[in-house]
Amino acid sequence: MKKHILLVDDDTLMRRSLTFGLERAGYKTSSAATAEDALQIAQRELPDLIILDINLPGMDGLRALEHFKKQGNIPVIFLTARRRDLDEILGLELGADDYITKPVNLDILLARIKAVFRRIVFTKPASVPANPLIIGDLLLDPAAHKVTVAGQEVELSPREFQLLHTFALHPGQVLSNEELISAIWGPEFSGQPQAVYVHIRWLRKKIEIDPDHPRRILTIHGVGYKLEPREK
Repeated sequence: MKKHILLVDDDTLMRRSLTFGLERAGYKTSSAATAEDALQIAQRELPDLIILDINLPGMDGLRALEHFKKQGNIPVIFLTARRRDLDEILGLELGADDYITKPVNLDILLARIKAVFRRIVFTKPASVPANPLIIGDLLLDPAAHKVTVAGQEVELSPREFQLLHTFALHPGQVLSNEELISAIWGPEFSGQPQAVYVHIRWLRKKIEIDPDHPRRILTIHGVGYKLEPREK
């Protein structure tokens, strides 16, 4: 069955050009000029991947990403006209899988799409234990996608949950940036390496009493990060 890609961009010519190229490459495509229209399309038929422009009329791509992630853990590639700006960092924090700058080179976009789909296959938890993991006063239940800290439930994004799950499988063990990227984004990740730092910063805000002085997820300078058990 063909993979379904939803393309969201307000540039009509770009939509037509990219849709033509994606379909020639063997993908099923839908397209929308606004985030609002794209969300309706996704409600009718959930796509396998979304290519999402950041600067859209009405609801912008960053807000749209939050809505798409609530509909399902759909991989998203951002389109941006600006290099390494705040939008890209925010996009990574919210859970975007990759980004590509305009003008879009179709061959590069197709390579990024294939890499994202390969990462999804690579990161499927084939043999990861589904039993709840207890690290001090932190409980992580993979089957229920639930986390509690000192008895209080904490709501995490899919990427934050993956990150904490990876740490919880190796409590007290230092994990390097490269190991975390390989485990969570996949070995062919082509985005910015600061994605790990960004997600750890957001995760600390949710599970640490004082995120600026973390006591659970510790930075081991020059090596990586580790999860330390904490008691109530």
